[in-house]
Amino acid sequence: MGGIIAFVKEWTLLVALVLGSVVYLLFSRIPALEPVGDFMGPKLVDLMPYIIFTMLYLTFCKIDMKNFRPRKWHFALQGIRTLLSALVVFAISLIPVGDTETKLIMEGVFICVICPTAAAAPVVTEKLGGGIATMTVYMIIANIFSVIIIPTFFPMVEHSANITFGIAFLLVLKRVFLVLAVPLILGLLTQHYLPRVVEWVKRQRNLAFYLWSCNLSIIMGLAVRMITRTQLTGLALFLLLFLPLIVCLILFTIGKAVGGIWGERINGGQALGQKNNVVGIWLMHSFLNPVAVIAPCAYVVWQNIINAIQLWYKDKYGYLKW
Repeated sequence: MGGIIAFVKEWTLLVALVLGSVVYLLFSRIPALEPVGDFMGPKLVDLMPYIIFTMLYLTFCKIDMKNFRPRKWHFALQGIRTLLSALVVFAISLIPVGDTETKLIMEGVFICVICPTAAAAPVVTEKLGGGIATMTVYMIIANIFSVIIIPTFFPMVEHSANITFGIAFLLVLKRVFLVLAVPLILGLLTQHYLPRVVEWVKRQRNLAFYLWSCNLSIIMGLAVRMITRTQLTGLALFLLLFLPLIVCLILFTIGKAVGGIWGERINGGQALGQKNNVVGIWLMHSFLNPVAVIAPCAYVVWQNIINAIQLWYKDKYGYLKW
């Protein structure tokens, strides 16, 4: 039993991915369990924002305000994110009219690149040895940039995409205020007025990380649902599953290289590589080809496999090689 617990602790993210996949398949493929799955599935999805809120509150209770300021690498990575998005848009513009399959694949790549940083990034960054405060500032900046680049690029990708600055602004504002600003404010107030609560939170070192793992299982169930229900087959399906891995590795590598210039290698990698694919899935369904939603779903899997390997390496050797 002790060996199983040790394995789960060592590979928490991978266990969460497998658990989410298995639970979804059991409750969607076994007739006797389908009613339970149909009832509980939407309730678990509705629970996700509350889990994210709680884990961020716990994380922000430990934030160091001395480091809570914009850094040069924050803006450098936003410039790179914008440039990469523009390059993918340009590549899509070169696709011949009628080649819907290639455009579908490239739309999947585009959404993986343009998505803002995941709300869980500070939690994973802390586990990897990075800074919570600088990552939080980056997330706020990334969402502000999203207000500009999402409504700018989406009509270029899909001319029929009915997205306006107002829609994008409200989407991002809701994320920033409810998911980031409120737990941040509560965390800072807790530091000031309830120091004993902060001390308790600091003793629960992995609580926020385990909450994120629970959320990841729910996200993985959603991803498996999207992938198993697709009508795509053959090369297109393979590319929508495999290209997100290439994109993920490129983004992590660039982020680490740029962050490393300012001594923020861990933060830089997570900032550019760990994406909010729930937003990506919503954007695909609302404004682009819904079939290409497989790409951000696949990105969920790849980015967490990378993080799981990084966490294992750090726990074993005490530092990150990549």
